[in-house]
Amino acid sequence: MTKQKNRGYNKTQKKHNRSNKKYNKQSPSQGGRKNSKSQGKPAITNVGRGKQKTVAAQVSCSGLTDEGKGIVQWEGKQLEVAHLMPGEKAEVVISSKGRYVNAELKRVITPSKDRVKPACTYYYECGGCQLQHMNAQAQMRFKQETIDALMQPFGKPEAILTMDDPYDYRNKSHMSFGLNKERQIIGGLYAQNTHQIISMEQCLIHDPKADEIGETIKDLMKSFKMQPYNEDTGRGFLRHVLVKVGKVSGEIMVVLVVASSVFKGKNNFVKALRNAHPEITTILMNVNNRNTSMVLGDQEKVLFGKGTITDTLCGLKFDISAKSFYQINPIQTEKLYAKAIEMAQLTGKETVVDAYCGIGTIGLVASQKAGKVIGVELNKDAVGDAIRNSKRNGVKNARFYQGDAGEFMVQMAGRGEKADVVIMDPPRSGSDEAFLSSVVKLKPKRVVYVSCNPVTQARDMKYLVKNGYEVEGIQPVDMFPQTVHVECISQLVLKND
Repeated sequence: MTKQKNRGYNKTQKKHNRSNKKYNKQSPSQGGRKNSKSQGKPAITNVGRGKQKTVAAQVSCSGLTDEGKGIVQWEGKQLEVAHLMPGEKAEVVISSKGRYVNAELKRVITPSKDRVKPACTYYYECGGCQLQHMNAQAQMRFKQETIDALMQPFGKPEAILTMDDPYDYRNKSHMSFGLNKERQIIGGLYAQNTHQIISMEQCLIHDPKADEIGETIKDLMKSFKMQPYNEDTGRGFLRHVLVKVGKVSGEIMVVLVVASSVFKGKNNFVKALRNAHPEITTILMNVNNRNTSMVLGDQEKVLFGKGTITDTLCGLKFDISAKSFYQINPIQTEKLYAKAIEMAQLTGKETVVDAYCGIGTIGLVASQKAGKVIGVELNKDAVGDAIRNSKRNGVKNARFYQGDAGEFMVQMAGRGEKADVVIMDPPRSGSDEAFLSSVVKLKPKRVVYVSCNPVTQARDMKYLVKNGYEVEGIQPVDMFPQTVHVECISQLVLKND
């Protein structure tokens, strides 16, 4: 997945100075681990009749799932085991009840030459990263093979674009808060597939400054007698802290997600936080009083600063609000956008439709080489951000509209208007047939499909290929090092009528 060498692991461990023994956990290759519910699949929750059986078994790993889990055979069943690698022999604990079987790694007997000790102390508890037990070459190979398999019907993908230093890359992070058994305030991330908070001081893929701010807020909560929100009882005040960092500008936004608009000691809390971190440029209070898994609520108030931060991407400046979508890895985003613009084959005359345009990032980048850019986005706030970003950068050949991109393109086709290129960057769920059929009706010469979920991308590409397009390029980009996620760009060209 990455080009990081072994020195990178040592460099990161030294940089983050994780020497506190109370946080050290045993890895599976060391013969044990705690909090197994956060590893691999969750424990069995939907059980049939009969007693649960738990047995230990020795297995061999034959391959990996697209979630990075090891594939093993046991009593005629194919099982998935987190943190197991191809070619490894291991002891696993298998729990079965009725039709439900769950396998968890106990210890690795014969380790792969590609296995490494994870740089993160919390790796086997958290679940936010899934590949840190693999070296850089194995991670890269896993992602490349995943894309190759998904895109096999369309052609051979290019070599994945990796990241030289695949840590500290996230420009957005959020921490949740709660109480431990001793009723002490803890902060960290949720264990995988749960709402159980893993108390942690740092996340190695977060910006380090964001984690420092989170630790400060945890300490301030104690001195201000501020209680964390409890999802079960509905009591408490602070739910989450969201931090956004401008990697180029250095500007920092802190969003305090609270359960009530009544914030006692608000001014003193903000003053104390600013005194500890004068680098913070804006602080907001977001009220989320609903029983929901969504982090942000609808009500928002600026407590300090202008309420947004600014950052630079591909030579353009962008205003970023608390709710706006902005790619989390700016170093890799510049590689992603450069490749997407290259695939669009712009000469300065083309009309480009930027569907799902968000705050206008890729459309404004494309405007530098296009004749005209039309951005369409359903989210009204994002469209407002896109218009402001266009003005900020002095872009004269881009216009942004609020609405459904598919309907917008059908209307364009109905009026006899043309588009030379459609750039689409949908959510993880991909597009739907209504949108894809609108692309077919508009008949752009080229479609550049940017996706954070190559599974739904391949599905949508199949529709476009059936309806007059052929695939001329596929480029995977590692936007999310240490995780199983991978971004992919595909270039589709309209066949001659």
